[in-house]
Amino acid sequence: MNDKMKVMMTTEGTYPFHNGGVSTWCDLLINNLEKDIDFVVYSIMMNPYVTQKFNLPNNAELIKVPLWGTEEPSEHLNTPFSEIYKSNMRTTDEVIREKFLPLFVEMIEEILNDGKDSEKFGRILCDLYKYFQVYEYKRSFKSEITWEKYKEIILKYSQTDNSKIHYPGSYSLINSLSWIYRFMTILNTPIPFVDVTHSAAAAFCGIPCVLAKLMYGAPFILTEHGVYLREQYLSLSKRGYSSFLNTFLIRMIHSVVNLNYHYADQVSPVCDYNTRWEQRFGITRDKINVIYNGVDESFLVNKGNESKRTNPTVISVARIDPLKDIITLLNAAALVKKEIPNVKFVVYGSISVQEYYEECIKVKEQLRLGDSFIFMGHTTDVSKAYHSGDIVVLSSISEAFPYSVVEAMMSGKAVVATDVGGIKEAIGDAGIVVTPRSPEKLAIAINKLLLNTELRASLSEDAKNRALNLFTIKRFQQLYFKNYLKLVLDTSSVKRNNIEPVKFNIKRKKGTLSMEKGLALLDNGFVQEAITQLKVALQEDFESVAVPFILTKIAEAYNQLGNYDMCLNEVGRTKLIIEVIREKEYAGRKGVM
Repeated sequence: MNDKMKVMMTTEGTYPFHNGGVSTWCDLLINNLEKDIDFVVYSIMMNPYVTQKFNLPNNAELIKVPLWGTEEPSEHLNTPFSEIYKSNMRTTDEVIREKFLPLFVEMIEEILNDGKDSEKFGRILCDLYKYFQVYEYKRSFKSEITWEKYKEIILKYSQTDNSKIHYPGSYSLINSLSWIYRFMTILNTPIPFVDVTHSAAAAFCGIPCVLAKLMYGAPFILTEHGVYLREQYLSLSKRGYSSFLNTFLIRMIHSVVNLNYHYADQVSPVCDYNTRWEQRFGITRDKINVIYNGVDESFLVNKGNESKRTNPTVISVARIDPLKDIITLLNAAALVKKEIPNVKFVVYGSISVQEYYEECIKVKEQLRLGDSFIFMGHTTDVSKAYHSGDIVVLSSISEAFPYSVVEAMMSGKAVVATDVGGIKEAIGDAGIVVTPRSPEKLAIAINKLLLNTELRASLSEDAKNRALNLFTIKRFQQLYFKNYLKLVLDTSSVKRNNIEPVKFNIKRKKGTLSMEKGLALLDNGFVQEAITQLKVALQEDFESVAVPFILTKIAEAYNQLGNYDMCLNEVGRTKLIIEVIREKEYAGRKGVM
């Protein structure tokens, strides 16, 4: 029997195929829970040709879902050709009209509507998922019947005065339906049976978690690193889409974000800053549990060449991207250089947007910074990069809870960063926070730390201590593990979706008194004593149908004590007994039939 909990971690455009903060977070969590949890990494990727950047540990399996780059929607699946052929033959025009079109119409209308009904949207997606387990995806979506119906729906909405949707040209019409076809490939991918689902964003990668919850009651935890909707608004403004495509895409994203928030049993942003966005979407505070990112304490080890450094050195670890606002850092560097002529600025990070990098090079040349400002590219030894400088700077205009800040703090470096996202929350009083897009204020803060050795040393020590208290991997790992257990033990998510859990018909037998004593002790905080009484109840009446209930309560008690190994043992025993009960019930019903 495998007593390990099984968690499906869903990602989008990140782990394990791309570097970055979200991928670092995933990798740390999966590797540090290897002993206790088996993971299924469900990765939504742009195309199947992306190189895998992270090796998964032995406790993790990978499901790849490419949205583009495939001719057939089943290419990423292991479905035998014979099954695909049968599915294709079953998908007749009559099936499309009677079974697919009603769901398709509901889905499109829900996306187009300004007001969102997430309960309904979840049901529609779940019904489509069930449909695609039997019928062929491509044939359903690319049928002439579907195309005509789609044009009809768009025409109807464009003629509605308050819809704010204009009838598009042919290109926009085709493009919008293509988006639906590509993004909803998720519905064509089988969902594994797991104990808990965990999405790394309130995005399309949350859809598999919603399906798992609706299909078999798996509780759903949602982690937000950034605010997905806000990031999409920022991105959309630069894409040059038509008015129709802008409206269509943002409404589709609204539908998906609302869906995530509605069905998540727990929302765990990486900083308190994000909670104000979540509460604007109607998430109650009791559903939110902030869990800070964890950083490896190995960053404390000095790998730099501090003794050999002759120039005051400023380090920035950031990809070359407009959101990181490297141009403000360049302008600040020019101002600092006037005060400290031998200063060095070194930026470590890959080029995310080539055009922006070229713009940065032009600004650098215009400012005549020469060798005082160096782009080092991506580094595989980030710790060494931090320790190679006197201070660390981040000039971003948008962040969530950046690893570069907490890693620098763990490295014992004084930090100057812009006041965006959860940066102020991370730094506290252990660094300097300045207004974004202000080279002058950034330069003043950098000068202040480089010229004042005592202040720099004091903030460096404060930063290290704050990181050790709040941002260790051990703390981060324990909090997620506790919350996984809490969700597994709590059946409220099952009840909310009308999924019938095993019913424990508790009759008053020999073990009932001991059980009631144990429950009373547990309610009043006498956890160890409660465990003793509940175990007595098991010994007195091991044949009772209350056994799974008692084992669940023992697991809860061990969880409260922080004894996770024993807690997992009890969870495993409970799952096994529940499976036996269900098999007996099924055999009984089959016998009656």
